Amino acid sequence: MSRLLRVRQIAADNRRTQFTSLFHYLSKELLWSSFYQLNRRSAPGVDGVSWTAYEEGLDARLTQLADKLRHGSYRPRPARRMYIPKADGSQRPLSILCVEDKIVQQAAVTVMEHIYEKDFLGFSYGFRPGRGQHDALDALYVGITKRKVNWVLDLDLRKFFDRVEHDWLIKFLQHRIRDKRLIRLLTQWMKVGHYDEDGKHVNSARGVPQGGVISPLLANIYLHYCLDLWVNQWRKHPSLGDVIIVRYADDAVLGFQRKDEADCFLKLLHQRLDKFGLELNAEKTKLIRFGRFARSAHREHGYGKPQSFDFLGFTHSCAVKRCGKEFFLLRQTAKSRMRTTLQQVKVWLHKNRHKSIPEQMSWLTRVLRGHFNYFGVPGNAMRIGRFRSEAGKYWLKALRRRSQRYNLIWAKFGRFFNMSMPKATVLHPYPNQRFGVKYSR
Repeated sequence: MSRLLRVRQIAADNRRTQFTSLFHYLSKELLWSSFYQLNRRSAPGVDGVSWTAYEEGLDARLTQLADKLRHGSYRPRPARRMYIPKADGSQRPLSILCVEDKIVQQAAVTVMEHIYEKDFLGFSYGFRPGRGQHDALDALYVGITKRKVNWVLDLDLRKFFDRVEHDWLIKFLQHRIRDKRLIRLLTQWMKVGHYDEDGKHVNSARGVPQGGVISPLLANIYLHYCLDLWVNQWRKHPSLGDVIIVRYADDAVLGFQRKDEADCFLKLLHQRLDKFGLELNAEKTKLIRFGRFARSAHREHGYGKPQSFDFLGFTHSCAVKRCGKEFFLLRQTAKSRMRTTLQQVKVWLHKNRHKSIPEQMSWLTRVLRGHFNYFGVPGNAMRIGRFRSEAGKYWLKALRRRSQRYNLIWAKFGRFFNMSMPKATVLHPYPNQRFGVKYSR
């Protein structure tokens, strides 16, 4: 790992340096550490080997895998395709890789991150080490409240992971990586494809598989060259007003001082994305008046309340503080997200109502704590409190279904629920406080 620090230093010193010898870093030692970075509970791939099963005889397996890589005989296997429901009712295709392919991909990610973490821009937050969703949310909050933002453009790319052009991605990779063996390996992962529901092998002509360990990094590289660098250069034009951008994977929010600049940007963005095979989702992409003057402007023109937008599970709205007329950016759990999560809670409690009370209580406690850990932000106390109470009602209904003769009423059950389950608590500080600590400059 210490040798990789040299790669990071070279990448930082010169953004145009091309690395011609990286493949040898995929050593047995790196494969070993990569194995223990994987999710141990993930589903097995087409070979049926789980993480636990692969751990048996791990040393011999990794020795053989390292030899395959060194001799060029390693071949990735097609993924197992499954579909998971999305909040809007559609289904998201998920590719489940074999453990061996996940190990090699994780090792490649470790090597490549030492290069690209020095290239990626500050407003890119998705799937990067040391950055998370709340970092992106904090940056957006500070940008809207501290900069001259009067219009917000909420962007959503239509089926981004399925539309990535392989030829363009390889060209982007070759800006930094000139190691032919590593490029060949990356190309194999892009094109290996998957098995459909009928067991037929489907080759991949475009796109990167969602669920692949390396897919988030490849997606960030693609968007870095086709979007981030272009946006960053565009907003530096001296005649423009304030422009902010926060991107998390294929979701991005931009703030503009003037509407004509936002309209111009959106028109040029369509042309830019079309060049690289991408397209905006017209149903989810919208330009709205937003910011500290939005309420007064709507009132002046006889409009209703300013529109809101969703980003990373939160609905962002224009509000005022209780103590006066000062602008306040209200962030609440998106209704679609809360509805989906509560439905999952309802289904689990119904299917597992035969389990003991301590088992059900343990599971529901983890769900509530996870929900509060993410959504417990200032201004969202009422929404997370409602989530807690609704989950409690679903639990009561499930327990009543255990028998046709029940005497369990909410007055009695509610006391037990309130005493034993986690309280709905705001756990996060105000974004400007946390953002000011992490980015003091």
